[in-house]
Order: sequence, then C-alpha cells, then structure tokens
Amino acid sequence: MSLEIAFIGYGEVGQIFSRQLAGKRGVGIRVYDILFDDLAKGPELRRRASEAGIHAADGPADACRGADIVISAVTADSAVAAAEQVAPHLHPSQIYVDLNSVSPATKERVAKPVRDRGAAFVEFAVMAPVKEPGLAVPILSGGERAEEVSARLNDLGMRITPVSTGIGTASATKLCRSIVIKGMEALMVDFTLASEKAGVMPAVLASLTASYPGMDWESLARTMMSRVRQHGIRRAAEMREASRMIDELGLDGSLASAIADRHESFAKAGKT
Repeated sequence: MSLEIAFIGYGEVGQIFSRQLAGKRGVGIRVYDILFDDLAKGPELRRRASEAGIHAADGPADACRGADIVISAVTADSAVAAAEQVAPHLHPSQIYVDLNSVSPATKERVAKPVRDRGAAFVEFAVMAPVKEPGLAVPILSGGERAEEVSARLNDLGMRITPVSTGIGTASATKLCRSIVIKGMEALMVDFTLASEKAGVMPAVLASLTASYPGMDWESLARTMMSRVRQHGIRRAAEMREASRMIDELGLDGSLASAIADRHESFAKAGKT
C-alpha cells in the first residue's frame, strides 16, 4: 500500500501519530506547524521531524502537495482557522480529517471551506489520552467517507470506529465524555489544594475510599493534577467547545465553562 499523509499541527498528537505512521511501509508523512516559522521553536521542531524521517513542510501548500489524507491536529481554538488556511491548497481527490475536540457546530464550520474546494471532510474524535497507546488510541469517525479512511488507517495499526455518515455524532460523543473526565480533573485540583491547605487530606481520602473502595483516590488526584498542570490550556479550549455544544442543545453550558476556566488558571499558575 502506498499512502501519503499530511499533518497540520505538530504538537503532542501530531508528533506521536506522524512518527509512528512514518515507520510503516509505503507511508510518506509531511507535517506543517505555524511554529515552524518561529525563530526560537521552529528549528527544534523541524529537527524532530527530520530525525523521524518526516518532511517538515515550508507551509500548508507544501504539506498538502501529493497527500491522500490531510489530518488537522492543531487545537480546538485553531481548528477553523487551520481549515481556512489549508483549504485553498486542497483538491477534490483529497480527504481532510479534523481530529480536534470541538462542538458539532464548529466541526461544520471547519468542514465548510474544505467542502467548498470539493475535498471530502471526515471528523475524528480521539476518545482517550494518546501518549501511551499512540496509534492504537480509540477514535470515532464520521462523514461520508469515514468508513473508507478508517479502513485505510486501521490497516496501519489505528483503532478507528466509524459511527455516522454525518458530522457531529463523533464529536458530541467525545465532548460529553470530556465533561466527565475534565470535570473530575478540575475537582481533583480544588479538592487537593483545599484539603492540603486545611490539613485534612488523610481524613478526606479515608472517607472517599470508604464510600468508593474500588478507586485509588490519592493516585487519581495526583495523576489528574499533573495532567491539568501540563495540558490545562489546551483542555480549557476543549471544554469551551463542550460549553458551546451544551448551549447549542438548548441547555446550560455554564458548568463546562467553569471547568475550562479552572483548567486554564491552574495550568497558567504552574507556568509562572
């Protein structure tokens, strides 16, 4: 099999997926990130790509040239802008995949410039952290060509399950899950900070363990705080999309918005 894949966005997910796919026979990988043009960060990112046998593109046009599949792996708040920047360089034979965690309505906004160029649009929803499983992380897909692109990538070791020929089902599933996971992470941040400052952590942990004996609350709090500290700003953007989705459903998205604020504030505090 011969397959050319372009990644737009070379952050954690883009680096893991592109590096592992580049090791597959018959697969060519090109990547582009706006930080490639940054004098301070660009050289290091380009070096990582080169060492992984990946072509570091000079821009969206260079990245998309010859690609069968173009995968957007930016951030939730950049998904629309990335599609608008890339769309002029797409042609009808290409498939544009957006795997960013955004609301169904935002996915449609991402899809519009892609479809206007005649290219196909497919949504991905990544259903778990990518770092450990890598390509094997569970992903849901949607769109008219979701089954086709999922089959091609599953042959390379991915675990993609098509759930709809329309756009929105996969992203709604992901964001509803994120309300729970990101909400728990925000709770663990405030629980840990407050109980430690009040000097009651051992007593609270003992009480939680008695109520829910199957959970390791101390480990959970430590792990979740670390995740928020490291990824909170990106996850805040995702939770704002969850809030937007809830509002679009005619419900109250204020809790998801507050979760976003807590992730962002804790992450920023950890970087100062």
